[in-house]
Amino acid sequence: VDSHFLWRRALPRQVRVRRTYRDHAELRFPSLAGDITQKGYEKKRSKLIGAYLPQPPTANGAAVVRCRLQHSEGAPRRTFRSAHIGVCDVREAAARERVASTAGNRPLFYFRFGVDQALPQERRAPVTPSSASRYHRRRSSGSRDERYRSDVHTEAVQAALAKHKERKMAVPMPSKRRSLVVQTSMDAYTPPDTSSGSEDEGSVQGDSQGTPTSSQGSINMEHWISQAIHGSTTSTTSSSSTQSGGSGAAHRLADVMAQTHIENHSAPPDVTTYTSEHSIQVERPQGSTGSRTAPKYGNAELMETGDGVPVSSRVSAKIQQLVNTLKRPKRPPLREFFVDDFEELLEVQQPDPNQPKPEGAQMLAMRGEQLGVVTNWPPSLEAALQRWGTISPKAPCLTTMDTNGKPLYILTYGKLWTRSMKVAYSILHKLGTKQEPMVRPGDRVALVFPNNDPAAFMAAFYGCLLAEVVPVPIEVPLTRKDAGSQQIGFLLGSCGVTVALTSDACHKGLPKSPTGEIPQFKGWPKLLWFVTESKHLSKPPRDWFPHIKDANNDTAYIEYKTCKDGSVLGVTVTRTALLTHCQALTQACGYTEAETIVNVLDFKKDVGLWHGILTSVMNMMHVISIPYSLMKVNPLSWIQKVCQYKAKVACVKSRDMHWALVAHRDQRDINLSSLRMLIVADGANPWSISSCDAFLNVFQSKGLRQEVICPCASSPEALTVAIRRPTDDSNQPPGRGVLSMHGLTYGVIRVDSEEKLSVLTVQDVGLVMPGAIMCSVKPDGVPQLCRTDEIGELCVCAVATGTSYYGLSGMTKNTFEVFPMTSSGAPISEYPFIRTGLLGFVGPGGLVFVVGKMDGLMVVSGRRHNADDIVATALAVEPMKFVYRGRIAVFSVTVLHDERIVIVAEQRPDSTEEDSFQWMSRVLQAIDSIHQVGVYCLALVPANTLPKTPLGGIHLSETKQLFLEGSLHPCNVLMCPHTCVTNLPKPRQKQPEIGPASVMVGNLVSGKRIAQASGRDLGQIEDNDQARKFLFLSEVLQWRAQTTPDHVLYTLLNCRGAIANSLTCVQLHKRAEKIAVMLMERGHLQDGDHVALVYPPGIDLIAAFYGCLYAGCVPITVRPPHPQNIATTLPTVKMIVEVSRSACLMTTQLICKLLRSREAAAAVDVRTWPLILDTDDLPKKRPAQICKPCNPDTLAYLDFSVSTTGMLAGVKMSHAATSAFCRSIKLQCELYPSREVAICLDPYCGLGFVLWCLCSVYSGHQSILIPPSELETNPALWLLAVSQYKVRDTFCSYSVMELCTKGLGSQTESLKARGLDLSRVRTCVVVAEERPRIALTQSFSKLFKDLGLHPRAVSTSFGCRVNLAICLQPHRLWTLAEQGTSGPDPTTVYVDMRALRHDRVRLVERGSPHSLPLMESGKILPGVRIIIANPETKGPLGDSHLGEIWVHSAHNASGYFTIYGDESLQSDHFNSRLSFGDTQTIWARTGYLGFLRRTELTDANGERHDALYVVGALDEAMELRGMRYHPIDIETSVIRAHKSVTECAVFTWTNLLVVVVELDGSEQEALDLVPLVTNVVLEEHYLIVGVVVVVDIGVIPINSRGEKQRMHLRDGFLADQLDPIYVAYNM
Repeated sequence: VDSHFLWRRALPRQVRVRRTYRDHAELRFPSLAGDITQKGYEKKRSKLIGAYLPQPPTANGAAVVRCRLQHSEGAPRRTFRSAHIGVCDVREAAARERVASTAGNRPLFYFRFGVDQALPQERRAPVTPSSASRYHRRRSSGSRDERYRSDVHTEAVQAALAKHKERKMAVPMPSKRRSLVVQTSMDAYTPPDTSSGSEDEGSVQGDSQGTPTSSQGSINMEHWISQAIHGSTTSTTSSSSTQSGGSGAAHRLADVMAQTHIENHSAPPDVTTYTSEHSIQVERPQGSTGSRTAPKYGNAELMETGDGVPVSSRVSAKIQQLVNTLKRPKRPPLREFFVDDFEELLEVQQPDPNQPKPEGAQMLAMRGEQLGVVTNWPPSLEAALQRWGTISPKAPCLTTMDTNGKPLYILTYGKLWTRSMKVAYSILHKLGTKQEPMVRPGDRVALVFPNNDPAAFMAAFYGCLLAEVVPVPIEVPLTRKDAGSQQIGFLLGSCGVTVALTSDACHKGLPKSPTGEIPQFKGWPKLLWFVTESKHLSKPPRDWFPHIKDANNDTAYIEYKTCKDGSVLGVTVTRTALLTHCQALTQACGYTEAETIVNVLDFKKDVGLWHGILTSVMNMMHVISIPYSLMKVNPLSWIQKVCQYKAKVACVKSRDMHWALVAHRDQRDINLSSLRMLIVADGANPWSISSCDAFLNVFQSKGLRQEVICPCASSPEALTVAIRRPTDDSNQPPGRGVLSMHGLTYGVIRVDSEEKLSVLTVQDVGLVMPGAIMCSVKPDGVPQLCRTDEIGELCVCAVATGTSYYGLSGMTKNTFEVFPMTSSGAPISEYPFIRTGLLGFVGPGGLVFVVGKMDGLMVVSGRRHNADDIVATALAVEPMKFVYRGRIAVFSVTVLHDERIVIVAEQRPDSTEEDSFQWMSRVLQAIDSIHQVGVYCLALVPANTLPKTPLGGIHLSETKQLFLEGSLHPCNVLMCPHTCVTNLPKPRQKQPEIGPASVMVGNLVSGKRIAQASGRDLGQIEDNDQARKFLFLSEVLQWRAQTTPDHVLYTLLNCRGAIANSLTCVQLHKRAEKIAVMLMERGHLQDGDHVALVYPPGIDLIAAFYGCLYAGCVPITVRPPHPQNIATTLPTVKMIVEVSRSACLMTTQLICKLLRSREAAAAVDVRTWPLILDTDDLPKKRPAQICKPCNPDTLAYLDFSVSTTGMLAGVKMSHAATSAFCRSIKLQCELYPSREVAICLDPYCGLGFVLWCLCSVYSGHQSILIPPSELETNPALWLLAVSQYKVRDTFCSYSVMELCTKGLGSQTESLKARGLDLSRVRTCVVVAEERPRIALTQSFSKLFKDLGLHPRAVSTSFGCRVNLAICLQPHRLWTLAEQGTSGPDPTTVYVDMRALRHDRVRLVERGSPHSLPLMESGKILPGVRIIIANPETKGPLGDSHLGEIWVHSAHNASGYFTIYGDESLQSDHFNSRLSFGDTQTIWARTGYLGFLRRTELTDANGERHDALYVVGALDEAMELRGMRYHPIDIETSVIRAHKSVTECAVFTWTNLLVVVVELDGSEQEALDLVPLVTNVVLEEHYLIVGVVVVVDIGVIPINSRGEKQRMHLRDGFLADQLDPIYVAYNM
């Protein structure tokens, strides 16, 4: 029976053989030859799927799977075995196994060789015609791309997906605008495989013509999975037994298993055929919210919005689906404990207590065989060339092929020798002058040759060696912007390259400037291009001869290497190393003189260079070079050349074997028996084993022997690391390691016990090179030797390696001068080792196994994953027809202190949205199951758009760069931050507040004072305010009309800056009287009736307001409907008129017509308007009397406004409050009749209305009125007016300021020329009800500084519904030290944003991380008192807390008139009391969060100044994870994320954060924003974005004050009214 070699020391107990994850031949490709036994196939398959089926116990505990391949013609049987791991002698191992078995121990780990000759006959199932024909059918699908996948892998993936189906709900599909989903025709694209394939991957032309690539199992698999994911109940016909997805299916399978009598537990039942009798029902997955299933896309489901408003829409159904999906627990459960301070600690990944740890002994360094010094080996490579060039000049050295596969040119050793001499002579003597040659021995020279001209390259390379200059072979730069060519330029620059050698054809093909010069490529040094064709070279004189020395330690050549980050390094190889490497390869490969070798690899670097250019010359071999262009046209060309030339050796990559398989169609004349060695250059890649197995399976019948296949491992630094030796012993199968993927992520070699799916099969890459010593060290930290069962970075100590990275001594030290240590800290050798960049281990018998590359390593939450393994899993997901194989990039990006995996694939042009999305969601599930790691982002890009390397592979670092800067332009994106991000901070627990006891002790609470402040006391201010005598504004106007009748109160400007209208005191009084008569006589209004004033900003509005006061009516100012947008603006007018219960509506004749127009009738019911009075036609008489209110507490006017949360609220302003308000403003702003004030505000509500209509009448100053709408035609209007009228005080809104900043940014010079001068402006106040927009005010100040604007002049005010102005006006403040100096604005502070989320205020330095600048909201008005209270407990807070701003003042509003949209707002907004402390004072709650700071500044009275900082509205703040977030902070981050984001708004919906971004760019950029938005919100706010909505510019609604209406936006989104470009639902 088999011989089992047990290697006890190497591995811990419980490690047993498992079946493979990517073990190709044994399952998939036997089918190509039609010769696997039915039983073997089933056995293999059931092994995998066994995890999901009821399992009979095995007899011996260690399940060993045998898989026989039988040739039906009666050829000898051959069994492929899985070899495993260890380092020890074979005899010793056998002895140990005897001991182990007698001791009754289980074998620990198997390593198998040998042929299964002794199997009893009766255990073999005969190949019945039915099974043979079935397998023959399978065989016909030979074009299926098998490189990355074995059936085992595919089935593992499918089983994983089936398992997922039980617990995973559907992923909501993104919504995409039609224009983004245009199906491009196939002709619009060049499929990537025809334009350029790829270096490591790619496919063949034939592949893209839609060959039937699915096998019997996979066609139905797609059908089945789509149902599994959608949860349909129809029965499926898939033949794969992985259908045990639904729980019902599992029971049915169990029944089937029970019915089948299993003899000896050997062969499981034939599960492939029973589908006809038992149709498997895939059950509909239950929604996690109870019995309701997840709504499918498109059905609107009636849901309730957060406010309890039912919303029926597709969007809300999708969101509900997303919420249900996210309710699944994440893999690492978050431990719910709380941090009681505001320090937000990111969850530190706790090591898993059950994680496997290495338990083996410390490994021993592995020594290769001695490098045998053969007497006739040449002393240097140039000497070898001289020898062959002179004694065998006719011997062929190199044959090149054209694209038809015909020999193009044969280079003999004689020609190579003479041509190399010419090149050497020309380089040294024909460049530059005799005195100043351009190139001297030791200089570096670039070699730029195309891949189809090895002969010219070879002559140039050897010419450089003869001339003792150092060649630096690089790729041909195709365009100036080639991916990665800039970094190549940096390498050339650092090597001091000034000359580039090239071929004639290549020189002609380089891009030229109009003058015929070759332009300087981006990042490249200035080069002299020198063509090395014979006609351009001079014949060396007779007396010149190159100096041929023995190999020494001078640099022979520099090989370039691209790092993970895209940078390019040059690895220097000395002449000794070069020669020793050739000798080692000659010995290892058994090269002999005049052998023929076929080379498909790139001859400029790596294995292609070492075998095809260097070692071949040392041994006078004949190289047949197959260019890449020929491979694309004819993938079988290399095999045909092996037959034609009876080649002994071929150098290929997995890709070439795979392409040959795809193109292979029973070619009659193929015979590969001449091959003694097939070198697989990328044999260390995880998918190479399946290519090798598949290739062997197909071509074994064509004379290919198993022992010929020789994978090797190499790296630019260590050259060839290991290579499998060609043997004559066909009895010894190659080594196999079947490793647990879970163990590998911890760097440990294990066989998985639970998950039979997640294993990785690796093949050995042979033995250590002759003359080398190898060990493996821990990948990070001190280079400590690994244990025998631990994965480490392979290190090599040998002469034949690179010696340094050119010009980088620090990096060189870390890589080329490593001294591995034992656990005691002693170095194992006095000689330095070199890090190879390969991860792996040394197995039994010194076999080297590679499991990945350092460059492809991604460390996610402390576990290591290999990019190649993830690629392989993605490619095993059926069906593959939506994306191009080999055009998949996997990399990691760092987000929130951990690496996150990103997968980018090229999508085929003919795949639909649904198809691609289904494939994406399956890939996520497969990777989740097999690798136990979440994918952060999966993006599909259009065909042929990923940046390419020169040989057509994907340029990884460039792809990553495009992804990070948002210019990848994917056509499909699926983000999964909810599943990946597990290190968010703990949710927060609320703090206990200050109790009454601590308040009684005094106002000190833990060293903090209670946060309260007040403006100046009105009672103590001495002023000669004549208007104070009057209780009512109407009386003030009458008094002014008598005392100063001709004093101008108002001047209105038109869009050209000319005076459109003005009003003196008496004109206003007379006009108001006529309006009062009209109201009484035509309107028949009573005292106290409400009148809606619908006027454009101007004089009419003011006259109508005072007319109402004269008539005893209560005015309500309403913004008129916009004539171009009646449908949306008129309903608001109608609503205000109805809600305010207006008995009459006054307006101009023009608007009067508009209100009754046909358009208006379409928008509202025009029959229900109240009486409409047109004030353009006024009566000529005066009223009999002017109404005087009986009580100052009666209603003066109603102030209606829509808040940012979309609520319409009207507040009542009494006569007493109105007068107190005007007086407070007069005192604060020092307003007198001689002053002029410019106002550019909307006059309909809040402070804007008061400044526009009331203040001039009270204080007597002249108001220059500038309607903000006029700025749209003339942005400079406001500033020109301020300059022209020499105004000292001006008021504007943020929208006005933004208009000026954006509209006049480039015009400051021309404005200066027009005489614009802002040096007289003392105060420019922005009127707002929000946190000051510090970025906008600063950029405005900076922009207009050149026009004389003082930086301290700009300030903000703050008002709200309960009190229309709490703060106003900057302060004439100074610190005692710097009186009068213009330092930085003293009223800006920087607070820690993380603390703010916990309602704490912590000041930090400017520029510190997480700092948020906040600007004070202006000086508190006289007569106003402020306190900061806890909005929940209503207790007073200390000044280090964020709380609600409460205000007490004579001009507080007296209550809501009505609130439309939320009846629950209580009256306590206007009369609240503190729960302790001062419980007597009645306060009004502003609904805004803020804090007070006592500053070092003093005001005019020498008092310390208290500054109020407004942070945001309580209604808008979002409670997420127990913390309070303000939308503006998240929006600011998002706007910074990408240049195309012009505006952003966020809101929450069912605890999901929804981000809406306006895109200024092409719709193709929409999907770029999704990852960037998600990243920035995670990084800066520790929040996961649930939905990203990309919309057109102008979709986010903004009110007249320039504030975003986020709730309107939310309602529009949920009702599906935004017409978004793209909606992404993050998983």
